[in-house]
Parts: sequence; C-alpha cells; structure tokens
Amino acid sequence: MSFRALLVTEDDQAAEIVTPVLADLGLAVQCCGYSDAVGLVSEQKFQAVLVDYDDPHSAAVMFQHISNSAFDHHPVTVALVRDRKKVRPVFGAGANFVLYKPVAHEQAVGTLRAATALMKRERRNAFRVPIQVGVQLRLDNPDGMPEMEGILLDISEIGMDVLAPQPLYPSARLRARFLLPNSPSEFEVSGDVAWANPNGESGVRFADTPEGLRAALQNWLNENSREIAPEEPQPVGDCQLTDLSLGGCYVETASPFPERTHVLLILRAEGVELQAHGLVRVMHPSRGMGVEFATRTEMQRQQRESFIHFLVAHPGVQPQLLVSPQSGGAETENLCLASDDLEDPLLDLIRNHESFSEEMFLEALRSQRSAETVECEQ
Repeated sequence: MSFRALLVTEDDQAAEIVTPVLADLGLAVQCCGYSDAVGLVSEQKFQAVLVDYDDPHSAAVMFQHISNSAFDHHPVTVALVRDRKKVRPVFGAGANFVLYKPVAHEQAVGTLRAATALMKRERRNAFRVPIQVGVQLRLDNPDGMPEMEGILLDISEIGMDVLAPQPLYPSARLRARFLLPNSPSEFEVSGDVAWANPNGESGVRFADTPEGLRAALQNWLNENSREIAPEEPQPVGDCQLTDLSLGGCYVETASPFPERTHVLLILRAEGVELQAHGLVRVMHPSRGMGVEFATRTEMQRQQRESFIHFLVAHPGVQPQLLVSPQSGGAETENLCLASDDLEDPLLDLIRNHESFSEEMFLEALRSQRSAETVECEQ
C-alpha cells in the first residue's frame, strides 16, 4: 500500500516544489484549499498532511481537527511557515515538521525524507495481526476492580484491540495477560486505553514494555503474520555529530526528526561502534536536533563513556553517524532516560531548550563546549 499525502495550500510556488519531492519519495499527492481540507481528512486516509500557514487561523483549525479526531493512526503533519519566529507555536499547535517559505528544493528533500522515514516506522510499529484468544484484564485504579476475562481481537508491536465484558474508559491504565498461539510463555503487558466503545471494545496502547518482551512480541508478529510486514525505514545518513556527552548529543542534519521521537543512533569511528537509543528533545528545522540518551543498563552508559574516551584520545577522528526513527508520540516518554542529578551541561541545554530561541540555543551550544562535552571536528 502506497502512502498518501494531502497538501493544503494556495501557494503555487510551494506546490510546485513540494509535489514532485513527495512523488519521488513514493507518496501520492492530493492538493486542495483550506475550505476542502477538513472534509477530505475526515473522509479519507492520509499518511501525511501538509498545511500552509499563510492563513494562520485556517491552519490552526486544521491541526486542531487532526489532533481531536479519533483516527486509528494520526498522520504525520508538516507546516509551511513564512515567519521563522513563529515556529515554536506552530509545533505547539501539532506540527511534526516545518518547511520554511519560500520553500527551497533542498530543504523540502531533507525534511520530507525524514517525514517519510517516520511514516514507515509508524506503519511498521502499527502492523497488526488479527487473532481471537482469551485475555485477562485488570484495571489499575484505587477501587481495586477484580480481574475480568475478555477477548484479544488483534495485536501489534505498540498495542492491541480487546473486547471486555464491560465498557472501559479512555486513558485508563490496565494490565493484560494472554497466551498467543505457538508461544511457549505467557505475555503480561501494561497499557493505556486509547479509545473505547460502549460495547466493551477498546484500543490499548502499550506502555513501559520491557525490551525483552517487546522483542519476543515482534518475533511472534513476524512469524504469524499473514502478509509481509512493512519495510524498515532507511536510516538518515546525512548527519554530522557536533556534540557528545554521557547524557546526550547534538546532530546537525537537514533531516531532523520531531521532538519526542524515539531514535536509534549508530556511531562508527575507526572500527569502534556505538549503538544508542534516545529521545529527540529539541528539533531545529533543516538544521539539527538534540537527543537525550536512554540508559537501560549500566553497560550502555559505560559503552558511551568508552566511545567518548576514544574520541578524546583521537581528536582528528570524525565519527560516522546513522540515525533512524523507532517510534513517535507519547509512548516514547516511557524510555528510561538519564538521571536528573547527572552533571551534564549539554544535556541540561537540550532539556531546557524551550527557554531559548533557535539562534540563542546554537550560540549557547557553541559557548558551553568543554572537556566534558566532545566537540567533533567539522
């Protein structure tokens, strides 16, 4: 199944640049004005929606509609913005990516390539296998509701649909136990109710899933799916690591991922390799992104420390870097991130980015580089 994109603009120059770039990335593009946009998004399924902010009110209404709609899967959103000083409110309104106007071809290629990679990752995460087996459900609430038995209707890497004997309520946290066919052991997961129907059918989004359990579920999905799972997204390779510390890093790239995206970074330098998971804390459109590392084990922290010591001992070495998205949205906040008492100027800057404009942040980044933060030679 191909991706579909809706481009909401009345700017011919923007449409002439963006449309062929989207087509080259494998997206079928439909272009419309503001008056038709809400109806199209309500009636049809789009994996990406691009909205021009030349009419701020209409654009805000569009993003609010997308945010409030009960989509099975929300589309990736891109805002076309003329005033760079208004980028932060645009992100706050719901945009995942930003294209600056007038749109340049190179900027469109970099940004939309990252958007397509995120779409592929989200599609793979949401790849569902239909099934009907019993599931034991227990709500986490002070009332101590007893365990009840329901039916598991389908399951994916990030969630499941269940039919409970009584209606659940959105945002409820629950625990579920079930045994999948051809699986040697029982699965026990926690999740939040994303949507609920009066007949007891509900969608549950997994939360705090241990890495081993996630891997076991992914293996079962691959072995029991009736169709080929969507392809893995290709990592973004046009990345330059400029700053690195135990708690995070800053990456210059024309294809940064949105804030709160879970990413995998692979760094290589003269035969030494480091793989690190992290969370994008700050994104500067077409410039770069600041990533906070996830620390699941002490060994992972030691591996980052060893890699930093290697770079310090070899000041002329520029590490190669590949970055790929793992998932996006609220579930990424469940990563085990660095401790708050870690003394790390780079991490502090990344975490407190909202206090700075883009230029102020980049200037602070340049000025606070020290022996504790590796500055990678350009």
